[in-house]
Amino acid sequence: MAEKGSGKDKSKATGKAPAKAAPKKAAKGAEKPAAAVAEKKSAAPPAPKGTPRLQDYYRTECVPRMMQEFKYKSPMQVPRVVKVVVNMGLGEAIQNIKLLDSASVELGAITGQKPVVTKARKSIAAFKLREGMPIGCMVTLRRDRMYYFLDKLVNVVLARVRDFRGVNERAFDGRGNYTLGIKEQIIFPEIDYDKIDKVKGMNITIVTSAPTDEEGKFLLKLMGMPFRR
Repeated sequence: MAEKGSGKDKSKATGKAPAKAAPKKAAKGAEKPAAAVAEKKSAAPPAPKGTPRLQDYYRTECVPRMMQEFKYKSPMQVPRVVKVVVNMGLGEAIQNIKLLDSASVELGAITGQKPVVTKARKSIAAFKLREGMPIGCMVTLRRDRMYYFLDKLVNVVLARVRDFRGVNERAFDGRGNYTLGIKEQIIFPEIDYDKIDKVKGMNITIVTSAPTDEEGKFLLKLMGMPFRR
């Protein structure tokens, strides 16, 4: 009785290649590629939709009143806020660089924008400072983020200052720009008091297109800046 041939012999006889095994399907709970997961985590939160409330108020209320007060011939002559610069200086970062990291995180949470690290422009031996050393961080806000920040500043943040009686009206630079100093960052609602390592101050500079301090002050007053009487 003839022996049965192997599968290999049968494929030779028929001229057909042996069938390949079907590829195994990926498990249902298989992990996603690390790059895709990292990209999803690093995605920035969506920006608020619509025109900022303060920007609408500026167009509908501030522009007509400014034209009436200063007799402008065209709405394009009316001064406006160009940008807001928030600067946090940290001289102690020379000895403790970790302060700079925490300040960048806090400033980013306050403004909603990633800060830029500022470096020393020249060396000062008395302060043990060398040129190029990181000594602070800053953020420049424009357009929608600028209006959102100003709205929060005049309506929420300044009201949380202890014994607040208004801001100094003499802090203009002669060209319609105003600088406001804040001693504690904890007055911002984004800051958790239990998680900060040190109380830090900051300077907020509001740059306007006003040619004089009088026009700049009137503009900021219309936008809600509580000047001291």
